[in-house]
Amino acid sequence: MVRSPLDPAVARAAWRRAEPIHAMIYFAPEARERYDALGLDGLTGYFASRSAAFGAVPAEPVIATFFNFKPALVRAALPAAWERADPPAVLRARLDAADAALSRAFSALEDAADAVAEAAGLARRAAESACEQLPGRSLFAAHAALPWPDEPHLVLWHAQTLLREFRGDGHVNALVVAGITGLDALVLHAATGDVPVRFLRRSRGWTGDEWAAAVDDLRSRGLLADGDADDLALTDAGRELRQSVEDRTDALAEPAYRVLGEDGCVRLAEAARPLSRAVVDAGLLDLKATPSG
Repeated sequence: MVRSPLDPAVARAAWRRAEPIHAMIYFAPEARERYDALGLDGLTGYFASRSAAFGAVPAEPVIATFFNFKPALVRAALPAAWERADPPAVLRARLDAADAALSRAFSALEDAADAVAEAAGLARRAAESACEQLPGRSLFAAHAALPWPDEPHLVLWHAQTLLREFRGDGHVNALVVAGITGLDALVLHAATGDVPVRFLRRSRGWTGDEWAAAVDDLRSRGLLADGDADDLALTDAGRELRQSVEDRTDALAEPAYRVLGEDGCVRLAEAARPLSRAVVDAGLLDLKATPSG
């Protein structure tokens, strides 16, 4: 039976509501502690932990799939990280960090078990449906090959990790088709005002000169209004281009959630709401921290 298409906005809402449950692994102190114990400090822990599903790869597949990091930053971490810890050890550390961090966050909630079980079941259905659509999604496919954990909160985390990488690979595809580089994407994101310029530039390794050159290029293309390199505003053309990329990303992510239908997506969002709030309240999404996992 062919399932009917789902409104991409409904699927996007389900993803956004549950996303903190995955995203906390990039900032949680539990992750930094475990990567530090393996000798993988700072961004080395980030690159190694998120790419470990590929195996002991060199920098190039990570440059391609992570997309918006300065290549030299990736090459400083990989493949040297694999001399300190092999990918299975890094994957175990990442899962252990997710276990500890989410257990800490969810312990503050009454009746968390029911919400976790419901959200985990729905997210897993969507993630397993996504696993039937591997072509063109390299980072997602690598994570899809990993075994499912047993505990409900880790099932939820793994499912949301798969859904995030499924969406992320589609987003990269949409950016490439639109002629937007990784650095371009960061500058255009900064121009929305949602994330500070300094955070995006520092965390992705770009110098001030490189950032300024990208800003100048985007202005010459009519996508940014005039101003200095840190005073960014999208033009109408810039907003239209960025919205087209977001719409294409939503359309490419929608098939994963189609199995749930609109009611299932709404239920996933509702079940995930208190869990994601608990993650935020526990301080697991500190954007001032260096990404670590």
